[in-house]
Formats: sequence, C-alpha cells, structure tokens
Amino acid sequence: MLIIAWAIIGADQAIKNIVIASVTPGVTQPLIGDLVKLNLLFNDSAAFSIGGGATWIFTIISTLAALALLYLSRKIQTTGWAILAGVLLGGVVGNLIDRLTRAPGFGVGHVVDYIQIPFNFAVFNLADMAIVISVSIAVIRIARGEKLGRAKADG
Repeated sequence: MLIIAWAIIGADQAIKNIVIASVTPGVTQPLIGDLVKLNLLFNDSAAFSIGGGATWIFTIISTLAALALLYLSRKIQTTGWAILAGVLLGGVVGNLIDRLTRAPGFGVGHVVDYIQIPFNFAVFNLADMAIVISVSIAVIRIARGEKLGRAKADG
C-alpha cells in the first residue's frame, strides 16, 4: 500500500512542478488535441470547486483521512484492497502537500490543478484522479457484495 501511495505522491508532485514551470496560469495549451488541455489553476476549494475559501477545513479533513487510511491499513486482507487504499492515500496526500506547502501559506495553500477536458468539466490533477478512481472502484466492489478491505467469503 505504501509503495503505491509514494508512487502516486511522487508522480503528482513532479507533474505539478513541471506544469508550474512550463504553463502560464489560466492559459490553456493543447495536450491531446482539443480533448485534453493543460490549464494551470490554483484551487482553494475541494473537488468541483465546492467550498471555495475553506481550504483550512479541507486540510483538516485530508489529514484525518490520511491518518485513518494508515490506521485501517493493517486490517486490509487482499492485495487488491491494498492497491486501492494506496492509490487513495497517494491522492489524498498529494493534494494535502499542496495545502500545507503552497501559497498563500501553511494549511491554506492552493491545490495545483492542470488537466482540462471538454464539456465545461472542472480542472483537476493526478491526485484528484487517484481519489475518484479508487473510491469509484471501491464502491463498485462493495455494491457487488465484497466487504471493504476483506477477502471474499467462501461459499
């Protein structure tokens, strides 16, 4: 789980630093034609711009979520659940690092977003994708009758 989390965190922070160094904020650049564009934004809210200006609340929530994942990780019984937990932890910590280290300051830093897709969808980043994908897969697995973090029951 921790190896996956570190990989997500490292990739997330590296990409954010590359984008900051090479993209002008608010100016879109094609990445994959018109399908995927780079658009550097500094986000003081949660996903889909919910809760603008309440960055410190999201810092606390993210910190608690990361600590809960670490605490509960010892109960994970399968590799699949460990991978999902690692991807989720990596995404949560990737954005938490921004909130702790980026302007305007500790605990209220803005998250670096840079991926823009069509249909007026919110601009997002790798950490956001990690969170949404891991939670979506977990919800599907639970809806199919699996127990969170546990191996399938025999029978």
